[in-house]
Order: sequence, then C-alpha cells, then structure tokens
Amino acid sequence: MRRIIRATATLALLTLGTACSGGSGESSGTSAPASSSAASASGTSASATTGGANAAPFQITEVAAYDEPWAMTFLQGTPYAAITQRGGQLIVRDMEAGTDLDVDNEPEVAAGGQGGLGDIIAAPSYEQDQRIYLSWVEPGDNGTRGAVVGNGRLVIDDVSARIENLNVIWRQVPKVEGEGHFGHRLAMSPDGTYLFVSSGERQQFDPAQDPGTNLGKILRLNPDGSPAQGNPLSDQEYPSDEIWSWGHRNPLGLAFDAAGNLWESEMGPKGGDEINLIRAGANYGWPKASNGSHYSGKDIPDHAEGDGYEAPKVFWNPSISPGGLMIYSGSAFPEWVGDAFVPALSGQSLIRVDIDGTSATAADQWSDGPLGERLREVEQGPDGTIWVLQDGGGGKLLHLTPPA
Repeated sequence: MRRIIRATATLALLTLGTACSGGSGESSGTSAPASSSAASASGTSASATTGGANAAPFQITEVAAYDEPWAMTFLQGTPYAAITQRGGQLIVRDMEAGTDLDVDNEPEVAAGGQGGLGDIIAAPSYEQDQRIYLSWVEPGDNGTRGAVVGNGRLVIDDVSARIENLNVIWRQVPKVEGEGHFGHRLAMSPDGTYLFVSSGERQQFDPAQDPGTNLGKILRLNPDGSPAQGNPLSDQEYPSDEIWSWGHRNPLGLAFDAAGNLWESEMGPKGGDEINLIRAGANYGWPKASNGSHYSGKDIPDHAEGDGYEAPKVFWNPSISPGGLMIYSGSAFPEWVGDAFVPALSGQSLIRVDIDGTSATAADQWSDGPLGERLREVEQGPDGTIWVLQDGGGGKLLHLTPPA
C-alpha cells in the first residue's frame, strides 16, 4: 500500500477578470466565446449573460494532482475524501494530513473513451458501516460495454484502504458498442430512502425515448438497487419500473437542493447543454427536441411550449460541456446558498447558476488561473469551502476559499 504525499501550492487571491469561454463539444479542448439562455418549463427563453467577466471572489489553492480524476466525495465523520480516477484507481485523501492512499480491491473497469471508473458517494450510514456506492463501466460480449453501480464497504486505517464486499446492484441494459454517454452519476435522496442514477443513451439516440431500456434515463432505486415503489412505470416490467424520467442524452450531474428538488446537468449535442429540474414521469425530449443541433449540422427542433417535452431551466449555445453539478448549502459563501455550480469541460471554467425556487439563471463564469482548464468535478467540503477537479492527466485538485 503506497502512502503518497503531494505538495501543496497556494495561489494569491485572483482579481483579474477573464472573458467567458465555451467549447465546441464535450471532447474538445478548444474554446470560443459563450453565452447562455435561461428557459422556462414551457420552453420560452430569455437572453442572459454568463458572467465570465467577473473576477473570482475567492482564493484558489492547488492542492494535488491526479491521473484523469472523475469524481470526489467526502466521507462523513472522517478526515477523508475519496477520488476516482477514470483508469480504475480509487484514491483516499486525508484532507488534514495532505496524504493519499491507493485503495485495494477496486472493480475491474473497461477504461476507454468516456468510460472507466466513475462516480462515488457515501451512504448516509457511512459513519456506522463504511458503505459506499460506486459506478464504473464493465465490458460485455462482442465489444459491448455498459455502466454498472455497486455498493460495498470502504475501510480505511492509517496505512491502508480497501473495498470490501463490493456487489453490483444495477446495470445499463442493453450493453451496446461504443465508449460514450455512460452518464452513471449518483445521488442519494435527502432522506436517504432512494438512490438516483443517471444513465446516458450511449450515443444511440432512440433508446432515450424507449421505456423498454434504461438508457437515456434517470432511475430511482432502493438502496439495494431494486426498483423503487411508486415509480412512474412501476406497473411495467424491468427495466421500465426503474425509470423516474426519460429523454436524456448524457446526464453528468445530479444534485438535490434544500427543498428536495432534484437538478441535473446534461451535455447536449452541438450546443444545447442543459440544467434541468427533474420531475417524476417527465420526458426531457432527447433526441426529438433540443436547443442544440447535430454535429453533422442537421437541425433538431427546439424546445417549444406545448411540444410535450420538459424544457431546460438553463441552456447554453455554444456548448460548455457540463461535467458535474453541485448545489451549495455551506456557510463559507453565504451569498451562494441554494445556487448550483457546474464544472465546464469545453467551457474551461466554473459556472454558477442562480436558483430561485424552481427557476434558474446562469450568473457567473470564472476562468481565472487554474479554473481556466477543462473542469470535471465540483464538491462542497464539510466546512462549506468548494473543491474542484480538473479533467485529464495531471488534473489538479483545487480548493476555493473566501478571501483572506
């Protein structure tokens, strides 16, 4: 078991405002001027500016670097955070000592394209039983792949960390060829009763509208992975009885607000990235409706009032490629309580979305210093400060704190 000590470098408070940047697609590292539009549930939209000219009102500290980090979660009642690396390695970081442990007994993953080791969250009972939920991509027959979710125990002592009794509790069905649009983000309902899983449509388009598959859906499960009672299609056979909402493309962020509303960030095609308020039984339109267009240039009908599809609360043209989602509830930045934070991949910035009840408006976009890179993950720490993971090899862990 390796115990790794990584150097910490602190940046001065950044005051230089930078122009807002956007990307041309989820895998592109190029940037271009970006704007955002806020859309109502009825599909109407109003022009809004993502505030990229704002200087970052926080101090940024570069804490560590990882190999293609994908997700991060804090383990309640401990000084530890867990960080997944897409290639298959799980890291436990002692946030007080500044040291890392490689975790033993991770699952075998099918790494490649957008797939590999994915999300991690701690069960509400973690302090008592060390239970975690983990998502990853597994291989199937004849070159197919699919996302899975497992639960097990993440056991940590001073010199080692290991996963015990990891069992797969959910799978994407069917497995298909290709290495994109897995989704596989996880969120536990605030009362700990339900596990929500985002499932991408695996670049297959039509499954998002097919209730006979769980691709292109948000799923509501019991903590053991079984379909929850009262789901919109609970009277139908598996996997329809798992479905909470459908019509999703590549949902890469799930988060609950203080009122218990579930929000989702979703990558659109060429443009049309979205923030959605998730409602039971709602159809979010993909691939029948989108405020973006196909990469081929072929048009997709925009969301329109009365089209039968749930329109996004916020959408971006051109793309910013949202990699995750966090809704802030801490005390370090009280002015942002209840707002959403989105790490942008092609947009190479951290974006704040102002949430007011069930409405949302893009507010700030910061690309100062190390925030001006492809960003994959954003999390709130136990003390209310904010943590951000850059994407890719050598992706840095950044700590955002109030000005000194």
